[in-house]
Amino acid sequence: MKKRPLRKRIKYASLYYFVRFLIFSANLLPRKMWLRFCGLLGRAAYRSSPKPVARMITHLSIAFGNEKSPEEITRLSKKTFEMLGKNAGDILRSLRVKKLADLEKFLETHGLENYERAHAKGKGVMFLTSHMGAFDLQITNMALRGLKPNIIGTALGDERLNELLVKYRNAYGAIAIERGKESVKLFKALKSGGSIAILIDQDTRVKSRFVNFFGKPASTPIGATILALKSGCAVVPTYIFLDENYKQQMHILPEIPLIYTGDDEQDLIINTQNFTKFTEDIVRQHPEQWVWMHERWKTKPGEEIR
Repeated sequence: MKKRPLRKRIKYASLYYFVRFLIFSANLLPRKMWLRFCGLLGRAAYRSSPKPVARMITHLSIAFGNEKSPEEITRLSKKTFEMLGKNAGDILRSLRVKKLADLEKFLETHGLENYERAHAKGKGVMFLTSHMGAFDLQITNMALRGLKPNIIGTALGDERLNELLVKYRNAYGAIAIERGKESVKLFKALKSGGSIAILIDQDTRVKSRFVNFFGKPASTPIGATILALKSGCAVVPTYIFLDENYKQQMHILPEIPLIYTGDDEQDLIINTQNFTKFTEDIVRQHPEQWVWMHERWKTKPGEEIR
């Protein structure tokens, strides 16, 4: 394996030990005080991260340029960094959660009946979620309820950080799976009536198709669509956000019906578009809690993996 440049090694080592310090500190303060502190860290990151800030403002302008003034977009970008800090703080603090009653002290679950209705069909449930708010708390919630979800995600750039993430996601019975691996295992899990959780709201180097996102074509992973169409599982969208009273609000929405036209390519595009519309809808409701620094429109037509 090629050795990383010294600068990157220092960067990842510093980030790793900073995260370990935050994990250690997370439960030393009352929760609201801790989240306010993490919000301040987010504000500090805004002032010291010119490139991510510039990307965020560019992407917010793509999405809301016709609806918000430049001043409103700048304020929204600052608020987004603050909320990223608060939500990350809640995830770090939740490492000490041991049972559902502990989680329910600060997280409310809405729409559990939508999961139960989908699960009753017996074909498995695909939780379709996004990088909204403290999104990993959804896995903790599902696992503590005995759902044992398989969660598909992209590996982090640093092995130590990735190990922390996998350990967190595997707690309480969830199973972390790297994107693009163990597809047969996922299919079997659904066929046996199990559940998986997957995020499709980022532009990653996997098989993709272009669909509309905030009025602009965006290269979007199709793995979830292929798995859903082949297995016939129920696709249940979920999201989470931190409200003004410092409560995490997780919503489980009604199943998104799968569309079969008889044309495989059209089925991929139509269903991926329907899944992506859910993401856009919830991002419009809580734009300050999505990852706008991610280069969602990076891939250009013809560059996608098919």
